[in-house]
Amino acid sequence: MSDPGNTVREHLARLGIEHEVIAIDPDFADTAAFCERYGYAPERSANTILVASKKEPKRYAACVVLATTQLDVNHRVRALLDVSRASFASADEMRSVLGMEVGGVTPFGLPPGMPLYVDSRVLAWDWIILGGGGRSTKIRISPEVLLRMGGTSVEALAVERRETSPSH
Repeated sequence: MSDPGNTVREHLARLGIEHEVIAIDPDFADTAAFCERYGYAPERSANTILVASKKEPKRYAACVVLATTQLDVNHRVRALLDVSRASFASADEMRSVLGMEVGGVTPFGLPPGMPLYVDSRVLAWDWIILGGGGRSTKIRISPEVLLRMGGTSVEALAVERRETSPSH
């Protein structure tokens, strides 16, 4: 199997999309750890999440949301996919459907025909950080590229994360 990070970089180069590849320690690929270790603000980091329908035939969608928000799978994504039930895809599904690992999932190089939904808040920034396809890279890029690639901007695709207070 080829390195997903190389595949993503080749895809971006073919599209002529301006971007910066950031090499990282794979132990810090998860968004919160990445932001803390490398000094990026969580509101500038976006997560690409693969969602799957519960019933066969499986329907998938990739969703991009800011790290400070939480994807609304049960309402918004389920309605967009027009399915009765949807959930986050498993790590095995991410590997088999996208060829990517948790901590490196990116919207670049998705299978043909897979919908790409982008929370409208992502588009408010001039640049964001996305997964690089593997756990050893991140991509700094303009979010408007997601729309040029055929992504759909969706209002309220995600909800603000609720801060949880420690229990007493």
